[in-house]
Amino acid sequence: MVKRLLAALVGLAIVLPALIWGGELAVEIIAGIAVLICCDEWATMAFPRRRWWALARMVPPSIAIYLAVLYGPEGTLALALAGSAIWVLLSTLFRAGPVDDAANTIGRLVLGLVYVPGLIVFIPLVRRLPDGLGWVFLMLVITWLGDSGAYFAGRLFGKHKLYEKISPKKTWEGAIGGALTAVAGAFIVRAVGMSQLTVLDCVLLGVIVDGFGVVGDLTESMLKRSFGVKDSGWIMPGHGGILDRIDALLFTAPVLFLYCTLALGL
Repeated sequence: MVKRLLAALVGLAIVLPALIWGGELAVEIIAGIAVLICCDEWATMAFPRRRWWALARMVPPSIAIYLAVLYGPEGTLALALAGSAIWVLLSTLFRAGPVDDAANTIGRLVLGLVYVPGLIVFIPLVRRLPDGLGWVFLMLVITWLGDSGAYFAGRLFGKHKLYEKISPKKTWEGAIGGALTAVAGAFIVRAVGMSQLTVLDCVLLGVIVDGFGVVGDLTESMLKRSFGVKDSGWIMPGHGGILDRIDALLFTAPVLFLYCTLALGL
């Protein structure tokens, strides 16, 4: 527990000042670094015997996709996606060794590209919204308070399993508690500086964003079980890897971005 708290405090001490004073560029740099680290974690989980081979195949298209979304002119993303597909296929076609697992190899590489740069890039996109800093903090507050509320509510009241075959410790009581604390967090952010949020926005965002955070957590648990690993990495003592810490954000960031752009017209 002490290691977990120290790692969390160190992480906050690095990330929060960058979020507050670093502007959009700081978020883009932090998220870009996270993409590279998570590529390594994915390669280690999905290709334990060919980690460096997989990492070499994932990094170039990941960078291309990330930069195309954030900085590329219209049409650049389509080119990046097409180039990434060709790169993965050719890398697998001309690799040494048997070909009977080629489809499995391609599938793992493509899923990694969707899961890592394809979802992480929504974090800086949220920061680019009008009042982006407020939206980023709303996203973090909902995600973290929802997770903490679910943990404590589950410990105190949990009786009914939420999805036992994936995460035996998660309960419906915990999920409800997490949703309530997430809604409370949204109202706190509204009171502190996001006055444009309506009561309905706070309730909907608290419930929906937190709900997708739970789905993100379950998704990573499913993938780790499939790969036969406990943690995605080791970079954060007591917490595992970066993917272990941002698994919920990988789903909450796109959902919040869609809500802002489609429902609020930002």
